[in-house]
Amino acid sequence: MSVSTTIRLHPDDAVLIARTTLLPGIAVADGVTTSERIPAGHKVAIRPIATGEPIRRYGQIIGFATQAIAPGQHVHTQNCGMGDFARDYAYGVDVKPTPNFDLPATFDGIVRGDGRVATRNYIGILTSVNCSAHVASMVADVFKKSPFSGHNPLADFPNVDGVVALTHKTGCGMTQDEPLRILRRTLGGYARHVNFSAVVVLGLGCEINQIGGLMQEQKLAGRLRELEIQELGGTRKSVEAGVAFVREALTDANNVRREPVSASELTVALQCGGSDGYSGISANPALGQASDLLVRHGGTVILSETPETYGAEHLLTRRAVSREVGEKLVALMRWWEDYCAREGAEMNANPSPGNKAGGLTTILEKSLGAMAKAGSTNLVDVVGYAEAITKKGFNFMDTPGYDPVAATGQVAGGANLVCFTTGRGSVFGCKPAPSIKIATNTPMFQRMEEDMDINCGTILDGDETVEQCGQRIFDLMLKTASGAPTKSENFDFGGAEFAPWVQGATM
Repeated sequence: MSVSTTIRLHPDDAVLIARTTLLPGIAVADGVTTSERIPAGHKVAIRPIATGEPIRRYGQIIGFATQAIAPGQHVHTQNCGMGDFARDYAYGVDVKPTPNFDLPATFDGIVRGDGRVATRNYIGILTSVNCSAHVASMVADVFKKSPFSGHNPLADFPNVDGVVALTHKTGCGMTQDEPLRILRRTLGGYARHVNFSAVVVLGLGCEINQIGGLMQEQKLAGRLRELEIQELGGTRKSVEAGVAFVREALTDANNVRREPVSASELTVALQCGGSDGYSGISANPALGQASDLLVRHGGTVILSETPETYGAEHLLTRRAVSREVGEKLVALMRWWEDYCAREGAEMNANPSPGNKAGGLTTILEKSLGAMAKAGSTNLVDVVGYAEAITKKGFNFMDTPGYDPVAATGQVAGGANLVCFTTGRGSVFGCKPAPSIKIATNTPMFQRMEEDMDINCGTILDGDETVEQCGQRIFDLMLKTASGAPTKSENFDFGGAEFAPWVQGATM
């Protein structure tokens, strides 16, 4: 069937979205032809827009005209900018009961002794400080599978997905208040993560983030082994001790089996990176459909990236189950405004150059598309970075917009699966949780098919509805949670992407 050259998202919009690059002279609406080249994924005006007038996409304000815009002109950074406008938070007005399925979907999960359910089975090596990072990597490398040579040191342990060292660049030279608490909360969340069967934490010995303090603050006694390089006598002896720990843990780690469990045991981190003008039209709404399905099956989803929700938070507060929950989200926005003011930054420094090249003009436009990942169910809770998710349903976690930092917080909070949409072509993994990569458009999917798990460009191509694509994503969630490897796992992504949020001064 024929597909229009443009997409209209809402009757109130004065702009359309180009499906493909449009040359001058192309008819896009009654009596309107393009007066200049409109890149794929970018916006074209279909009526006059006066200077200072709000510009709408999705029926919502994405910016204001910085100069008069004629029908047929390209609408982007050259003529659309940020501006202040009132937001009606209308706490809870859109809250409604979430219909649940009588027979929830299932996946083949690993049931731990405490009843929690894992989607993967790793042995983890955490580091208290950057000074122990290399030694931790040396230990993990002894057990490293090669995605290209086929070499597998874990061939005798088929139920173990791998040994991963999660290293970072901090742990010392830092203030001992909120920055240290955030690091410890992140490490504690990973130490307790259901996808780890055994964990050792490796330190140097003299760092600010003392392992003893980490263990006490995060109540980790009995949950993990601790090793210190200075106490053990240096690099070689520490590597030997780490390798001995892993070898000791492998037999027990391998002694697991998968069994059918309810989809309610899934906690899915919702991420996007390398977004483009199609993200809010194809992949993000489709993931939103999958999110709604999971919540209806009793599961949990986590939206994050607070700066990339800025300007759209009033649509989430309407879904907050209480005024308290909604006000927690608004308070986060005020914190980020103050944070940017202190640092001499601005919220609209995001979108990134790649986002803008893909058609996103302002943070308001990016946020409206990004929040579509969370579907339409009630907002049940708002939590801080790396805090444990305790409520089933749709949760919001405060994180930066930078994907590795955001996903690290979500996994620390308990996510056992990651769904990551991308328009420009991000490559990513997040061990110990598997990551599903979701493409917004067909050309990028075809160009990077070895890295992409699902193509939502079918929506733009007219081959599939958002609902149909969302069902495919949900089905892949269950298949991946049951052990099927993702494209990023085939390349062994997920260790280097561990990135706790670094706050405060480095001294």
